[in-house]
Amino acid sequence: QVKFVESGGGLVQPGGSLTLSCAVSGFTFSNYPMYWFRQVPGKGREFVASITSYEDITNYSDSAKGRFSMSRNNFDDTVSLQMNDLKPEDTAVYYCNASPFLNSNYWGQGTQVTVSS
Repeated sequence: QVKFVESGGGLVQPGGSLTLSCAVSGFTFSNYPMYWFRQVPGKGREFVASITSYEDITNYSDSAKGRFSMSRNNFDDTVSLQMNDLKPEDTAVYYCNASPFLNSNYWGQGTQVTVSS
């Protein structure tokens, strides 16, 4: 069964840092690009970052560029999102997913990130 388990969120002050992790199972992780999205109440999911399957080529939203860094580990089927210089507008629930499942019901519970003083 396809599963995404996000962790690492929390409350942080503006300018602070957090590292999110996502453990996946139920498919051949190394074959697929991976994504991070975020969502605030009342809005749709917003793309944050992606990483290709083997070349580890990353892509970031304009808001994440220069502050966030995505990585993957094809040995333990995990992805991470290092977030620096966090801003209140980064407050959201963060989700990871893989390219075959973006339009499916296979989404994890997400991890809440709150940036506030």
